[in-house]
Amino acid sequence: MELSLDELARLVGGTVSGDGATRIRGVNGLREAGPGEIAFLANPKYAPLLAQTRASAVIVADGTEVSLPAIRARNPDLAFARAAERLGGGAWRPAPGVHPKASVAPGARIGKDVSIGAFAVVEEDASVGDGSVLCPQVYVGAGARLGPGCFLWPQSAVRERCELGARVILHCGAVVGSDGFGYATEEGVHHKIPQVGIAVLEDDVELGANATVDRARFGRTVIGRGTKVDNLVQIAHNVTTGQGCLLAAQAGVSGSTRLGNYVVLAGQAGLVGHIQVGDGAVVTAKAGVGKDVPAGATVSGLHAVEIRRHLREAAAVARLPEALEELRRLRKEVEELRKRLGG
Repeated sequence: MELSLDELARLVGGTVSGDGATRIRGVNGLREAGPGEIAFLANPKYAPLLAQTRASAVIVADGTEVSLPAIRARNPDLAFARAAERLGGGAWRPAPGVHPKASVAPGARIGKDVSIGAFAVVEEDASVGDGSVLCPQVYVGAGARLGPGCFLWPQSAVRERCELGARVILHCGAVVGSDGFGYATEEGVHHKIPQVGIAVLEDDVELGANATVDRARFGRTVIGRGTKVDNLVQIAHNVTTGQGCLLAAQAGVSGSTRLGNYVVLAGQAGLVGHIQVGDGAVVTAKAGVGKDVPAGATVSGLHAVEIRRHLREAAAVARLPEALEELRRLRKEVEELRKRLGG
């Protein structure tokens, strides 16, 4: 497909500066783009690349100075995503139908225009919503429920009785509804506690590769609408998240912790169990959170504290060598003063 810059701007919700007749047939990064392609600039750090790019046009934020033909947008990331969606032809999608090597139980309910790949398994009493895709080697357990438009990549699994809303995406190896980590220990032996609840992913949730959401001990583990979970994230039993949360790679949330709406957990953040993180809070990379976090707060550090305190503490640690040298000098002066005074 090829569009004029004017046509593309209307599709992505931006305005044109420069030659709106410029023809665009593809998208690429600032470094990689060539003639006929459109790139984008969202991070000012990469502004020097504007002078070097071979792109025919660029998507930039309102107010950015640029000599190339451009689409100006309030959110360049989103505008570029829409451009890529239109010019890139969309994500790969298999044709509807059930592969002859798939295993679909007689009592499973399969909606319209569903695609089920080779060696996928859909167990008894499971249901798969209209337009959903189960790639090869996907597992859907007995009694599980998948809403319309879900996309499950190879080797992802939805365990028995668990539920996915509409348009949920599971990347390779993601698991919904594995057993929560629960044991009762007596005389050195760890006895398994049955995990009889389920896990629920609401509409438009996305789980990255090898992310895991454990089923509840009782009741439900719930991932709120529109939440996006990166690769290798662990969400334990009976956790609940609000809508629109972002959990980056290798973050871990322990059992029964509650996240509010639009909470952000950066990479390798770790949360203990049975705490609450308020709406809009941010936990920075590698932070360890052992107590409740207020709404809107940003916390950092191994023992996570309010970020300004953490930065002051980090700055103080960086000054320790000079402070120690000053302390030695002052001690020496005090000793000399004592000697002169006959102390």
